[in-house]
Amino acid sequence: MKRKCEYWRLKNKLIFIFWRLIYQRYKIKYLMDIPAKTIIGQGFKIEHIGGIVINPKVILGENVTILNNVLIGMEKRGKRAGNPTIGNRVYIASGVVIVGKIKIGDNVLIAANSFVNFDVPDNSIVIGKTIVANKNATKNYI
Repeated sequence: MKRKCEYWRLKNKLIFIFWRLIYQRYKIKYLMDIPAKTIIGQGFKIEHIGGIVINPKVILGENVTILNNVLIGMEKRGKRAGNPTIGNRVYIASGVVIVGKIKIGDNVLIAANSFVNFDVPDNSIVIGKTIVANKNATKNYI
């Protein structure tokens, strides 16, 4: 439904409204808040439905996998005020919180219950607040 909202947003307002209403219904039914304005690359996958909240100004790259109870949002003040940008081939496990104007690199695995408010380089695993370099970080996950 989200992809249909994106497609019809500028082409036909009436059809866009139709798909937007259906999309709104499913957001409530499945306890997710992923706005139609959010920029999401191809291959986006939600493995466990429920409790997912993403700010509309977040940018998600290609082949991003998200599990349940994930929050990707903005920070309103301080040096990291803004929204995250998430790279390609990123695996985000259950209970992860990603906030602030940060960049998550490509081929990154973020372990369960991590709080990420710092930049993460490519080819890394994030465990809590620790970053471990690993060339095969998302192998067999994505």
